[in-house]
Amino acid sequence: MKLGIVGLPNVGKSTLFNAITNAGAEAANYPFCTIEPNVGTVAVPDRRLDFLADMYKPKKYTPAVIEFVDIAGLVRGASKGEGLGNKFLENIRRTDAIVHVVRCFDDDNVIHVEGGADPLRDIDIIDLELIMADLELVNRRLDKAQKAAKGGDKKFKREAELFEALRDHLDAGKSARSFPVGGDEDAALLASSDLLSLKPVIYAANMDEAGIADLENSAYYKAVKSRADAEGAQVLPICAKTEQELTELSEEERAMFLEDLGLSESGLDRLIECSYALLGLISFLTAGSDECRAWTITRGTKAPQAAGKIHSDFERGFIRAEIVAFEDLKACGSMAAAKEKGLVRSEGKEYVMRDGDVTLFRFNV
Repeated sequence: MKLGIVGLPNVGKSTLFNAITNAGAEAANYPFCTIEPNVGTVAVPDRRLDFLADMYKPKKYTPAVIEFVDIAGLVRGASKGEGLGNKFLENIRRTDAIVHVVRCFDDDNVIHVEGGADPLRDIDIIDLELIMADLELVNRRLDKAQKAAKGGDKKFKREAELFEALRDHLDAGKSARSFPVGGDEDAALLASSDLLSLKPVIYAANMDEAGIADLENSAYYKAVKSRADAEGAQVLPICAKTEQELTELSEEERAMFLEDLGLSESGLDRLIECSYALLGLISFLTAGSDECRAWTITRGTKAPQAAGKIHSDFERGFIRAEIVAFEDLKACGSMAAAKEKGLVRSEGKEYVMRDGDVTLFRFNV
């Protein structure tokens, strides 16, 4: 999974990136500090995998990972090449989802390219640039489909109708995410168009310590939450500065600091949970003396396709999956005890994988 961190200059993107990846990206108080995108890979914290590693003492421990890309601050006119322009729109195109950092606090000491904090205005600026870039792409696709439809091909006629409606929708300043899709065929056509404003979004509401401690009374946060709810997007209140401070503490100090702030998890943990929920992802686990590993799949994936994540031969020669729910395994204390209690199931090709399934695939090629 690759998440692109975007936003206007100086809203806290690079500070947040540094905090969640501990990668040390430069975070200076002036626009376009980030020119080339910084990339950091983060292990997904998973207490279930930790438990299995304690149980099996494997030679190798392999968590799921997320790649974060810190993309330079966009400004008005980016779709026309303003600021650092189109190059960074392409960086967004290569991500699975967008983490849109929005400044939700006032601070005269931190420059804001638009003159002051206004989260909804900032969201609109970024959205408009993505929509403008999409319009160019949609117009090209529409032109191509209309020419092909002149030959009488019904497939291209439907494609032309769809992209004409989408063009009008984008022209009205609405993102592709909010475009009403008629059915699976239209959804597939839309998905193939590689649109920026179609990407799922998490709004990271970057707050100061006072604001994050009193969300109910933060007008900025409530405005972003209202926008996210209307779009079906996720919203994550976070204090990038605090998150960066957490990286400098020991695990024990970190837990105490979070408790003092009234938080049970770090911003990274909450961001990962948001990302999995937004993209409809779950993890299944494999465990043994050689390796304990978490595998990320889309919710609804069947057992053979999950096996294919490990190796194509596993999917091709799939026989069955031997599965125990993690909570059952944990309660029993060992795989042998789980088998004795009949909690290890044999599942076939139609089995839909569940989050936390501890799995052994049987195959023959």
